[in-house]
Amino acid sequence: MVKRNHKYQSGEGAQYLTRKAAMRKLQLSMQDFRRLCILKGIYPREPKHRAVAQRGSTDIKILYHKKDITFLLHEPIVWTLRDRKIFNRRIAQARAKGNNLLKNVRMANYPEIKLDHIIKERFPTFIDAIKELDDCMTLLFLFSTFPAMKVVTRDVTSLARRLTIEFMHYVIAAKALRKVFVSIKGYYFQAEIKGELITWIVPHYYPFQPQRKEYVDFKIMKSFADFFTVMAGFVNYRLYNSINMVYPPQFSISVDSDESRASEETFVSERIAALNMDLQRTDSTGVEEDVEDIDLQLLDNDKDSDQIRKLREDALSMNKLKNLFKGLKFFINREVPREPLVFIIRCFGGRVSWDRNLFVGATFDESDETITHQIVDRPSLNKQYISRDYVQPQWIFDSVNQRKLLPTNKYFIGAVLPPHLSPFNNDAVYVPPEEAALQGDGNEFERNRREEGVSDDEEDDLGMEEARKQVQLDYALDKAFREENAEELDSGKPTEQKDDDEDDDDDEEPEEKDEGKTDKQKEKKRKMAVVSGQIYKENPKEQKQLTKQEEALRARMVKSRHKKLYRKLVDKQKMATKEANLLREKRQQIDKKQRQEQTAKRKAQRKEILA
Repeated sequence: MVKRNHKYQSGEGAQYLTRKAAMRKLQLSMQDFRRLCILKGIYPREPKHRAVAQRGSTDIKILYHKKDITFLLHEPIVWTLRDRKIFNRRIAQARAKGNNLLKNVRMANYPEIKLDHIIKERFPTFIDAIKELDDCMTLLFLFSTFPAMKVVTRDVTSLARRLTIEFMHYVIAAKALRKVFVSIKGYYFQAEIKGELITWIVPHYYPFQPQRKEYVDFKIMKSFADFFTVMAGFVNYRLYNSINMVYPPQFSISVDSDESRASEETFVSERIAALNMDLQRTDSTGVEEDVEDIDLQLLDNDKDSDQIRKLREDALSMNKLKNLFKGLKFFINREVPREPLVFIIRCFGGRVSWDRNLFVGATFDESDETITHQIVDRPSLNKQYISRDYVQPQWIFDSVNQRKLLPTNKYFIGAVLPPHLSPFNNDAVYVPPEEAALQGDGNEFERNRREEGVSDDEEDDLGMEEARKQVQLDYALDKAFREENAEELDSGKPTEQKDDDEDDDDDEEPEEKDEGKTDKQKEKKRKMAVVSGQIYKENPKEQKQLTKQEEALRARMVKSRHKKLYRKLVDKQKMATKEANLLREKRQQIDKKQRQEQTAKRKAQRKEILA
């Protein structure tokens, strides 16, 4: 008897399950199923043929792969979630009967979810966990700003706060910070940990406002927070041991006191004070500095290679960056956001303090004469010391990104600050003129012209005037030359030449000897004469046509299985080029408007002077 193949019993029709079918197979509620998928890292998948995967249904449904759901069946947490569902029902029964003793007993025996085995399963090696620190730290820094809520309890926020402080202390001790940036979303930080670049966002401090349930589902966010807190605990422990620091760290100031639970301002001040202190080490010898010195000595042995020379320059630049603020003392005014500045200054070897009458954790007073920089974010200041520089907070961020101490004259109190450029767009198609100038790739004439505010009309007038003067000068020199050598030109004798042409004249035979030569030899000699070259101008239309033909040939050579990926790359490149052109046009309009305003301002000043 021949076996008959039924429809949707093989292929994509049998490989995918809807969310409702997956929940029925696991015997879990929607909330527990979402939480289990978040903890295990299981997400919906997009099939190639949705109609086949949905067994003929045309509706858009959430689909999971059958292997993923089978993988979840073997997870021990599934039994814990089922036990919790039973305990919830029993606790509700005891509450309905008014039996508080039975309710408290069942609450004490409520099953807990342990995530240690999931961390080991998802991150087999320590480097795998380091690579996933971006999302982990971004979420924990966000939760550290939350107050106590019904879903997000005080224990979760307190743990997130402590873990973030521990992580920042490791970055400070290891001097691992590389880039910083301020945006409307918050403060972007990038650190290099074990050879991996970790980028996270610290949100701006604003008073918490309740969010509606349809906008933010805190139950889903809490599932991520539960997983990331366990993960961050493992990572912090390994990081502290790698640099010989005691874990858990002991802070002289309480990070989670009763006062900080009652007042958010007290918590913020305690958190910043905890950042401004050195932690205890198990061994005082510096391991990382010795390794860096050995590496530089090895690079010195082979200086001829360009690659080795570049590596050595990068290593020296990195060592200079790590000690950028070493020996400098900063005092922060009360209006300046202290947490990001304290973190950045301490990462690069500087010392920082603030007013001890307003916040705890200050190390020196404002009257200290050894202070080198005072960070101010107000238009004026009544009392100033001559021995220090008064700068705005952006000077700290720009100096770190440029890996050198920038001049402070552009960042004085009340000065119009230069653009704050992002250090993360290294591969961008469009590079702002200010960044090109800082990198040394900008056109010096364009920068000077923009700073002086010369308009397009004035620039054209200046160019025409210079050209007219040059033509008049050339004509006068030519006329004077002809008047001086008029006799020689009339007699047909060659004029005397200078410098390198003298030797050639000596070697040449006089014209009397050339009379006997044939016309053919004269023609050959005329062809061998040096003729001034002409500039060859390429036709842009032909070049564009050739480029299109080359791209078409290149696209035809791509294999069929790679064509989809090739189209995505081409589309991505086109979008980047389009965005770069839009930014250039926008910048040209802004520059043109500024030049027009400056031209109008100068004309008005001239009229006032003449009047």
